[in-house]
Amino acid sequence: MRNQKMGRRLIKENLIPFGAMLGLLFAMISVPTSSWAHKPDSSTEVPVHMVVTVKARHGAQVPVVAANDVRVYQRDKQDTVTSWLPLQGNRAGLQLFILIDDTSRDSVALQFKSIEKFIDQQPATTAVGIGYMRNGMVATAQELTPDHALAEKALRLPIGAAVGFTSPYLALSDLMKKWPETQDRREILMITSGIDPLGGGFSNDPYDNPYLEAASNQAQRGGFIIYSIYTTGAGVRGRGRGFRTAFQQAGLDLLSQKTGGETYYLGLGSPVDFTPYLDDVSYCLKHQYELVFLAKGAKKPTLEPVKVKTEMPNMGLTTAEDGYVGTGI
Repeated sequence: MRNQKMGRRLIKENLIPFGAMLGLLFAMISVPTSSWAHKPDSSTEVPVHMVVTVKARHGAQVPVVAANDVRVYQRDKQDTVTSWLPLQGNRAGLQLFILIDDTSRDSVALQFKSIEKFIDQQPATTAVGIGYMRNGMVATAQELTPDHALAEKALRLPIGAAVGFTSPYLALSDLMKKWPETQDRREILMITSGIDPLGGGFSNDPYDNPYLEAASNQAQRGGFIIYSIYTTGAGVRGRGRGFRTAFQQAGLDLLSQKTGGETYYLGLGSPVDFTPYLDDVSYCLKHQYELVFLAKGAKKPTLEPVKVKTEMPNMGLTTAEDGYVGTGI
């Protein structure tokens, strides 16, 4: 009897340290497992949201485009389209900012009637803001407002060459950085010469301009679509001159291509009338869809090249060159 009690006591005493060791072992195993579970899983498919503009070619009317008419590709791999909705009705919300370069010639005021008409044509679901680009920033003349008459009153003569040429792309980035998050579309119309002595140097080379590249990437991450109308700048520096003006226009064109917008210009001088260009911007805003497709999640949020196509005849789809792909966690 005494031997049995001693045996049970020995077993109990040995089990206590054994249990402690076993618990410690499990704890050591569980630490890396928990840490691994919180790492981004790049194999997970994540939804990517983009705005697509539908444009008819050769003067044809814009038909209704269905989801099964749309194809999305990433590096030749076709992705699954999960949603394709027209941005109309209760989904027509739009925030539109009109930016005028303060270094523009005062002759740009001759276009104010056309700009006012353009603002009037926008539906009640569109909030319009007016700003002036100078010194790498945007001086807001009118915050975004659904009161279109109020936005029209904010139009004024630009200051001209006295303000000094800096970078329209720095000013654009300044506006986007301060723009609050929203479920509505965010689109910008720039009226500028594109002169950028800070980023483009003497030649205004757009392919070697860090401010243009930064603004383009920021716009694509934030879902901004950028339109631009070229107009000459004030003073001697603002005159349209050969290759430098061509580079300035190319920079605006590059920005619009990357963000899914359009650029408008006529030769090296200012357009006589903005009306046809503004009409085309209105056309684009009226024929946009929200596209959602599934992409392979990245290890960190990143911009990935995207191509959106359709096989419908006489139709073109315009969107940003890159989609902003999340991590999937």
